[in-house]
Amino acid sequence: MYKTTFLLIALLLCGGGATAQTVSVADFGLKPDTRENAVPYVREALEHCRKNGVSTLTFPKGRYDFWTHRCIERDYFESNTSDVNPKRLAVLVEHFDGLTIDGNGSDFVFHDRIQPFTVDSSSNIVIKNLTVDWDVPLTAQATVLQTTDGYIDLQINAYESPYIIENDQLVFVGEGWKSAWGGTMEFDRDKRIVVPQTGDHGCIRADGELRAEELSKGVVRVHGKYKRVPAAGNLLVLRHSERDHAGIFIVDSRNVALENIDVYHCAGLGILAQYSENLSFTNVNNVPNEKKGRILAGHDDGFQISNCKGDVIVKDCTFHALMDDPINVHGTSVRIIECVDDYTLRCRFMHGQSSGMTWARAGESVGFIDNRNMQTIATGTVKSYRRETKDDFVVVFAKPVPKQVKAEYALENLTWTCNFSVVDSHFKSCRARGLLVSTPGKVMISNNVFESSGSAILIAGDANGWFESGAVKDVTITRNTFKSPCMTSMYQFCEGIISIFPIIPQKDAAKPFHRNIVITDNVFELYDYPILYALSVDGVEFSGNRLIRSNDFKPFHHRKHGLTFEYCRNITVKDNTVEGEVLGNTIKLEHTPAKECKTDKKMPVIH
Repeated sequence: MYKTTFLLIALLLCGGGATAQTVSVADFGLKPDTRENAVPYVREALEHCRKNGVSTLTFPKGRYDFWTHRCIERDYFESNTSDVNPKRLAVLVEHFDGLTIDGNGSDFVFHDRIQPFTVDSSSNIVIKNLTVDWDVPLTAQATVLQTTDGYIDLQINAYESPYIIENDQLVFVGEGWKSAWGGTMEFDRDKRIVVPQTGDHGCIRADGELRAEELSKGVVRVHGKYKRVPAAGNLLVLRHSERDHAGIFIVDSRNVALENIDVYHCAGLGILAQYSENLSFTNVNNVPNEKKGRILAGHDDGFQISNCKGDVIVKDCTFHALMDDPINVHGTSVRIIECVDDYTLRCRFMHGQSSGMTWARAGESVGFIDNRNMQTIATGTVKSYRRETKDDFVVVFAKPVPKQVKAEYALENLTWTCNFSVVDSHFKSCRARGLLVSTPGKVMISNNVFESSGSAILIAGDANGWFESGAVKDVTITRNTFKSPCMTSMYQFCEGIISIFPIIPQKDAAKPFHRNIVITDNVFELYDYPILYALSVDGVEFSGNRLIRSNDFKPFHHRKHGLTFEYCRNITVKDNTVEGEVLGNTIKLEHTPAKECKTDKKMPVIH
């Protein structure tokens, strides 16, 4: 309950009409370390800040608990997120121009399925100095006690991850939810990396269904006919539930900075930004809470930068034990399902977790894409946009749509594309790859350390599968260290430590998709063959890199050349140094003429 005295104190902070620049949640009656629901107090404090022009809201250092009771509920269509609405919002920053939320090192602990922070239609926002976590996480973990061909014994912290056995299945039950175990990742207990060659092939492989029984509190035996079992002593992340809320959601906003934040856990993407401009992330970490003995971190991706523009800057960030890619920067392409008239197209979101968004606005530039060869054949300017359903919408253009455009082709919003830089960051072992980037803006990837389970860097882009758009035009990858855990497991698109792999049904070397990619002055610790795979690139340089043989793991990849160029043009390979018996010290050209590859001949060329 609010106390009148606290509200009077908050009002007096305005000093008889003068605007106070800083207020504390304590001024509204919220104290740390009480486990009381912080949601209504923070709502009241934010409303006070909005009405009175307060620029900074602070939290005295301590623990603050946020429950779904009295939170704002609102429908949001969040990119790469399951369409489960309404979203429950713990802290909503909406219609602000200039606000800093300073946690002063506090722990923000959330309960049930809830979105910790939402920044909507705001500008000049800073959120800093806090942690995000759950007492009862929305993913579980276990320690492998023993294994046989017929069963696996698991030790589960039943206090942290309560469970039941229902119809012989392991089902986790939380604060208002119930969710069956549906997937598993295995981490080495000592190295804290995804166990090599498990990845999406599964650390547990069995014929038929698995059957669970409880041996004692927290000890579960899972029966099955196993083809592969995890190693005793290793840690398992037991995946379950939907990705239905982001940790921090930024939408329709500009000039947003996150600083000194540890996102230990969340219900979906760690940080999701969509249709926002000029974002910076400094010392924002998606990592396990080691104080709680956890290996699990986020339920899915770390940062998802979807359809943003301006400059997006990531600096001094760390990612570990996520259940998907640490960073994914991309647009959203859509399919034309009907050419209504000369000016009008009816379109559809093609991926179930990326629908319902306001895809375009009047005055924005759109590219028309022949999805067969992924070529942008023309551009147009939007006159109007109208949503019909969460999946379908109508775009009217200011000028007639080019005659060659037809149903099944795709559209890309060219206005919402960003420049992106990631520097001084650490990509530790996560379920999938390290950094995914598909944007035509200027991209700088510098001074990072990669230890990703799959490819360290993936440059994709498509209008046929995931519909994550963005042909790159200016990418520099320099002064990074790619350590030996990179590419120790297979996931989609993982054809090299750096994998340039757009989805192009009809490939043509004369019609490249990506352009101008420079990979220079990096260090690669190599236990296997594939270093770089490049598909459909005009202008790719691999120069000045140190290639160092590692014996940390056993080679397994199907590619047996270091550099593979397929349907590429204007290739330069020079000034690379080799230390030890590097396996992949060769260049493979596929559907690429030898004249397109300029090399100093230190690496043999195979046609």
